[in-house]
Amino acid sequence: MSKQSATRKKIVITSGEPAGIGPDICLNLPDIENTELYIITDRVLINERISQLSENIKINVHQDTDKLSEFYQKDKLNIIPLDLQSTSRPGILNPENSRYVLQMLDLASDLCRQKKVNAMVTGPVQKSIINDAGFNFTGHTEYLADKSAATPVMMLATQSLRVALATTHLPLKDVSQAITKESLTETLTILHAFLKQQVGIKKPKILVCGLNPHAGENGNLGNEEIDTIIPVIEKLKKMNMDLLGPLPADTLFTSKYLDKADAVLAMYHDQGLPVLKFSGFGKAVNVTLGLPFVRTSVDHGTALDLAASGQASNSSLIEAISMAAQLSHNR
Repeated sequence: MSKQSATRKKIVITSGEPAGIGPDICLNLPDIENTELYIITDRVLINERISQLSENIKINVHQDTDKLSEFYQKDKLNIIPLDLQSTSRPGILNPENSRYVLQMLDLASDLCRQKKVNAMVTGPVQKSIINDAGFNFTGHTEYLADKSAATPVMMLATQSLRVALATTHLPLKDVSQAITKESLTETLTILHAFLKQQVGIKKPKILVCGLNPHAGENGNLGNEEIDTIIPVIEKLKKMNMDLLGPLPADTLFTSKYLDKADAVLAMYHDQGLPVLKFSGFGKAVNVTLGLPFVRTSVDHGTALDLAASGQASNSSLIEAISMAAQLSHNR
């Protein structure tokens, strides 16, 4: 291996649900300086999409993952092959391929842990069909954390806003019980470390949402702020963390607060992510903090109706790859 290839960062991309737009958005990716891109996909599937979309793209198949850089071809689509379990047609879900989707995640995370690649970027998956196939799957974040025995923190980011979550894919009725002093302390610690170590912010400022309307209004609208959130914030501030909160979510997401903040911690999924996606949908990146490797993802779903249509945008995937490359170099 040449000295130049040794300095390049290798990023593996899972092409996601085979019936969706995941394979489509992997086809026309820009060249990123000092970065090699490898797509995990079925060879027949990717060649079919190339044909269906009338693209003039040649693939380069990597059978040996120990020698990725040695056989990397910049002018071709470099793929790591993984066979589908069953046939796949654009727009038509097939539960028999759910195992294939999970095998992609397994392979990508294994390559990261074995230091064969520097980061992984995940394409969109269809959670419902994976569960219908008999697998307990609540999302990429939880699945990869379980495989890595890690505590995950889900964060979505645009160029101007970062929103992390204290809880992820939970029914709303379960959120309050899931937020404990221990879990909130760990989440804020992971978020703070990420901003310092991987983003390079010397003293990150984090805004913390309250759980209840008006941040509980001094206990009149709930006690979670008084019993859990405030004590954690006060404890971590004594450890030299710059935290502000708990703030009412309906006023936190204004320039008065956001202009001076590096990240926001929302208490649950739909408290913070609608604001972020409204401000930057298609340009947002999903980042899993707390893993022993870099993982980013697109901010959209499988868009089954757009599969093989030529209308799917890969803007979010490009942003996810760019962020993975940046975080890999920082790491």
